[in-house]
Amino acid sequence: MSSKLETKGNVTHSAVDRPVDRTDRASGVQPWVMLILATVGFAVNFWAWALLSPLGPKFKDVLHLSPFAQALVVAVPVIVGSLGRIPVGALTDRFGGRVMFPLVSLATIVPLVGGFFLGIGGTSFAIGVPFVNAWFPPARRGLAIGVFGMGMGGTAISALTTVKLVTAHGTATPFIITACALAAFAVVAALVMRDAPGRSVPPGTMVSRVAAAARLRVTWQAAALYAVTFGGYVAFSVYLPAYLKTAYGLTQADAANRMAGFVLLAVAMRPVGGWLADRVGPVRVLTAVLAVVIAGATVQAFTPSLVPLGTIAFLSMAAALGAGAGAVFALVAQVAPADKVGSVTGVVGAAGGLGGFVPPLVMGLVYSQFHNYGAGLAALAVVAAAALALTVTGVRSALTARTANV
Repeated sequence: MSSKLETKGNVTHSAVDRPVDRTDRASGVQPWVMLILATVGFAVNFWAWALLSPLGPKFKDVLHLSPFAQALVVAVPVIVGSLGRIPVGALTDRFGGRVMFPLVSLATIVPLVGGFFLGIGGTSFAIGVPFVNAWFPPARRGLAIGVFGMGMGGTAISALTTVKLVTAHGTATPFIITACALAAFAVVAALVMRDAPGRSVPPGTMVSRVAAAARLRVTWQAAALYAVTFGGYVAFSVYLPAYLKTAYGLTQADAANRMAGFVLLAVAMRPVGGWLADRVGPVRVLTAVLAVVIAGATVQAFTPSLVPLGTIAFLSMAAALGAGAGAVFALVAQVAPADKVGSVTGVVGAAGGLGGFVPPLVMGLVYSQFHNYGAGLAALAVVAAAALALTVTGVRSALTARTANV
C-alpha cells in the first residue's frame, strides 16, 4: 500500500484508501473517448481471436480431420484466451488498461505461429471491463460495459472477411491484415489511452488478488451465468459454420455469412442487456433471456427446417445470449468491490470463454456418435434451465443483501 499521503482540510487520506467520487467521470467527452478506444481494441483483438473459426471446414477437408479434431483446432484460441483472462484481469487491476491494452495487442501479433498466440487476443476482455468500469458512475456502468462488449463483433469481421480473403489472396492474407490492425491499435492505445483519474491500485501480488476475487460469492455466480450466456455466444460463433454445413448442407461461405448475422445480432443486444439491467435489475433481464435460450435450444434440438423455424430459433438465442452477457457484467459492476473488478472479470471472463470451449467439442463428439446434433442442443437447454434456477435463487439473494448493506 502506498505511503504517499494527501491532505485536504484537516483530514489525511492514503492515496490508495482515499474514497473516490466517481460521479464526475462520466461528464465531458473523455470517458466516451476512452470507451470507444477500448471497444475498438476489443474488436480488433477479437477479430484475431476468431480467425480460425471460418476456416474450420477448410481445415477439415484439407487435413482430413474428424469432427472432434476439427472442433479442437478452432477451439485452441478459445481455451488460451479464456484461461489467460485470469492473470490479465489481475494485472489490469495493478497496471491499468493504458499499459495492458497495447501489451496484449502486440503479443497477439504472432498469428502465423498458430492458435496459441491468436488466443492471447481473447484476454483483452479482462482489460477493458475494469478500464471502462473505472471511467463511469455505477448508474451507467451496465450501459458502458455493454457498449464495450460490442467489441465481440470482431468475430463478425472474421466471419465476413476471412474466407473471402483466403480464396482471393491465399491463407496468410487475413492473418497479415489482422497483425497490421493490431499493431496500429497498439500504437494509438499507447499514445492516447489514459486510466481514469483516482484509479485505485490494490495491494498484494497477482496471486493474492485473484485469490481474494475467488472468495467472493458474486465471482462464481457471475462466472456460472457468463459461462452460459457469453459461452453460448462463443460456442455458436466458433462452431455454427460447421454445424450449418453438416446439418443443412450449406456452402462454407453461406454458413459463415449466417454465423455473421448471429454474431451481429448478439453484439447489438449486449448494450441493450446492460442498459436494461441498469434500469430493471440484472435478475429480471437474466430470467427473461435464459427462458428464451431454453425455448430456442429445445426447438433446434429437433433440427427443424432452417427457414423459417430454425432461423427464428437461432436469432432468438443470439439476441438472448447477447443481452444476457451484458446483464451479467451489469451484475458484476453492481456487486463486485471497485478494486477487484479486474480480478473478478478475469475469473468470470475465463468461465465465459471456457463455456464456449466445451460445447464445440461436445457437439463434435455427439455428431460422431449419433450423426445428429439434437442431444447437444438439448444439453444447452438443460444448462440454461440450471442457470435460470441460480438466477432466481442465489443471485437474487446476493443482490438483495448488497442493497441492504448500501
